[in-house]
Amino acid sequence: MKTEGLVEVVMPGKVEPEGLEIRHGAVPAAGPGQVVIRMEATGVSFAEQQMRRGRYYDQPAFPFVPGYDLVGTVLATGEGVEPGLVGTRVAALVKVGGWASHVIVDAADVVEVPQGVGAAEAETVVVNGITAWQMLHRKARVRAGQAILVHGANGGVGSVLVQLAQAAGVKVIGTASARHHDALRQRGVVPVDYRTEDVAARVRELAPGGVDAVFDHVGGRSVVDSWRLLAPGGTLVSYGSASTRDDEGSKQWPVLKLLGRVWLWNALPNRRRAYFFNVWAGRALSKNRFRARLHADLTQVFAALQRGDITAQIAAQLPLTHVADAVRLAESGTIAGKIVLNP
Repeated sequence: MKTEGLVEVVMPGKVEPEGLEIRHGAVPAAGPGQVVIRMEATGVSFAEQQMRRGRYYDQPAFPFVPGYDLVGTVLATGEGVEPGLVGTRVAALVKVGGWASHVIVDAADVVEVPQGVGAAEAETVVVNGITAWQMLHRKARVRAGQAILVHGANGGVGSVLVQLAQAAGVKVIGTASARHHDALRQRGVVPVDYRTEDVAARVRELAPGGVDAVFDHVGGRSVVDSWRLLAPGGTLVSYGSASTRDDEGSKQWPVLKLLGRVWLWNALPNRRRAYFFNVWAGRALSKNRFRARLHADLTQVFAALQRGDITAQIAAQLPLTHVADAVRLAESGTIAGKIVLNP
């Protein structure tokens, strides 16, 4: 009988996708409170695109195994973990380490995937679903009848955000390039072409009194326009700085600038609010509270997937060993949804 071996992708430094390395080794053993997950699906997120350029603001030192999240089956449990967990399909948010055939995770950090939901489907809504759900319901606290603007409405987070918003009875305006407009219209989104249209002018046309929330992953100049498009009482949720992906210089500066703007706007005497959303916020202060919130919210996202409120958008599935092709495709700007890697 063939024994299992570990296959993982290593990011050795600032490299082109072809510079990512495949490493083989022994399957790690679970320590106390841990589980070993046999990966069935992991994904390419914007975070990894920034990491390979050394641009993700709190990435570990090179070399490391990237991979923000994963879905798989519990292969083994460590001391103090319920042995009955073996064979259960689970999801985990890990930030790094997911691009591997076997991953060690604290048992308290896994969330069970419901029966009938496939691994690749579930993978598309782990980091993207948690981010969308928490921004929409914990930060912006949207209500039926409101109108929102979603930048990158065809992207990994944007496509989930749009569907969750519509399930909540919210009107959605979404920016995307023209080739994605038909798909967005079919979802009930009013599309705006950020390449050829004056986005701010078009949004004011569609929502003369302003929008109730804007979700902005672009950063830079975009976030200032987003703030100005808010209605009284509206909320801006900034959650990235995609516009600075290819910049040189400090990787912290774009985020610090965003945080400074958010602080300043919130200090002004107005009825609008701004947030910089980080899915890991609060983990250092209270790991238990962070885990409880993550578990509750991802369970809600999986339930929405089961109900059909959201559908999994899988742009492509490739083997883990073809990770260079997967990253190139993810960075091409031609896809809608998520690139999923399988073992």
